[in-house]
Amino acid sequence: MSTENINPWKTLKSEQVHESPWIRVTKHDVLNPAGNPGTYSTIHFKNLAIGVVPLDKNYNTWLVGQYRYPIEQYSWEIPEGGGNLNIDPIDSAKRELKEETGIIASKWTKIQEMYLSNSASDEFCILFLAQDLKFEKSEPEDTELLEVRKVPFEAVYQMVLNGEITDSLTVTAALKVKLMMLEGKI
Repeated sequence: MSTENINPWKTLKSEQVHESPWIRVTKHDVLNPAGNPGTYSTIHFKNLAIGVVPLDKNYNTWLVGQYRYPIEQYSWEIPEGGGNLNIDPIDSAKRELKEETGIIASKWTKIQEMYLSNSASDEFCILFLAQDLKFEKSEPEDTELLEVRKVPFEAVYQMVLNGEITDSLTVTAALKVKLMMLEGKI
């Protein structure tokens, strides 16, 4: 018998311990699958995570570099950000790409949907491939100090394989785009 649709956790009590415009943290008193008492804390994200791989006809892409406060490191990533849950994800992807790189694409392909850390949060992500590119001026948010680089896609793929890029959206997107290339879909 499959346990696929059975929730073995029992919530006894839940208490919100923090909230910001982006997240809500809740502490849950639970009985775990073994029936023992415990505490489980969850993070609810109020936005959708969006990532975009812009790809030109010569198989170049663009990476965005920025310092990431939670990991205390500089990170090279595909253009990415948050999308309002009440807005079509493709519109959020178009906004993020234009905002961070100045790129506008006329061809869009959804390439992946995924949860980013389902053991602790409900953050959901949608990744897109953007093609048929034209270029305008970027419009980063005032809280962003970004560096944008045009990079051959194959170099990005190698950076992922070598562990130089560790951002989950970028790793997944690069692997998915490479697979699509090998399958002749790009």
